[in-house]
Amino acid sequence: MTRTLTLLAAAFLLAACGNDAADPPAGAPVDLAAWEADTAFHTSGNPARLEDWGQFRIEGERLVLAEGVVPYGMNTALFSDYALKLRTVWLPEGAEPAAWHDTDTFAFPVGTVITKTFYYPRGGGAFDAVALELDPNAHFDGVALDLSAIRVIETRILVRREEGWAAIPYAWNEDQRSTRLARAGAFVDLTLLEAGGRSTALTYQIPDVNQCAQCHITNANDGQVRPIGPRARHLNGDYPYAHGSQNQLDHWREAGLLTGGPESHAAPRSTVWHGETILAGMALESAARAYIDINCAHCHSRTGHARTSGLYLEPSDPVGPAFGVCKPPIAAGRGTGNRLYSIVPGDSHASIFTFRMETTRPDAMMPELGRSVAHREGLALVAAWIDAMAGEC
Repeated sequence: MTRTLTLLAAAFLLAACGNDAADPPAGAPVDLAAWEADTAFHTSGNPARLEDWGQFRIEGERLVLAEGVVPYGMNTALFSDYALKLRTVWLPEGAEPAAWHDTDTFAFPVGTVITKTFYYPRGGGAFDAVALELDPNAHFDGVALDLSAIRVIETRILVRREEGWAAIPYAWNEDQRSTRLARAGAFVDLTLLEAGGRSTALTYQIPDVNQCAQCHITNANDGQVRPIGPRARHLNGDYPYAHGSQNQLDHWREAGLLTGGPESHAAPRSTVWHGETILAGMALESAARAYIDINCAHCHSRTGHARTSGLYLEPSDPVGPAFGVCKPPIAAGRGTGNRLYSIVPGDSHASIFTFRMETTRPDAMMPELGRSVAHREGLALVAAWIDAMAGEC
């Protein structure tokens, strides 16, 4: 029954695309004036261009945040083929601030627009050559992205309407001045360049609206799309704003974006981790749990898409059998990699968990969406945590 509700919700999202404005014709001149639109809340339909939302404007080689659009970051971010992400939130003038929740996504008012722009630093040479960069704010100065130094791939919109949240993806055109609605998704072939000369071919996938729903329906019982990141524990850390570094929860309250909850020093907080590998003890465990939380728990919860697996990975879940320790799979098929248990204490090479993080086979990899290559740093982190566990199966 719950699966039926999920599919119906996804079908509704696709049906909603029938209200889309017409795409501009191929080869049409770039309309830079469109970027001068005021910030707007579209109560229905899917505007043809990102520009129609007025969340950004283009000034020369800069993609500048519009007035009232606030950037934010995650203490530990979900991995997406090494893409960097500029996240923003905007509330219409006169809207009530979002209401605090200790563990779940804040309750945002109708009219809220959340954006996430995926980009890579340019790798030099060919336009499709991009650089691997672990600094989450590379080429963002607190106000704008430097378009001359990056390859922008896509911007996803989450908009809070009367009937609930809607997810709308936009693909950037190669002129880096225009966008188009990508309701059916898209694939972008890139070459990822690393320091030392290593290069990796990857096919970056812009999700379609069904795939947006697959991750953002965190409660299959109601089938509603919700944001995943804007929760207290993910935001409770410093961010490099244009005026200087400040705790994000404090800044959101001062800016009228958030109300309620404890002071930031007493609020939940996930570990800040962006690829560092020198960890041990509690620092290792907290970083691994934060990584699993943001990358896995939106599906692996008691209400999520993967609830029937019996593998529950939320921060409140103890590290025991239901977290995967000595847990045989229920229906993983080839996803086991011929390993017996999700987590084998002290032996990451015998654990299904690390096999599914490492493989890029579509029928076996985890997460199921959002990557075509393995996250080496994330895999090393989780493997080190498993290897440090005491006990045996």
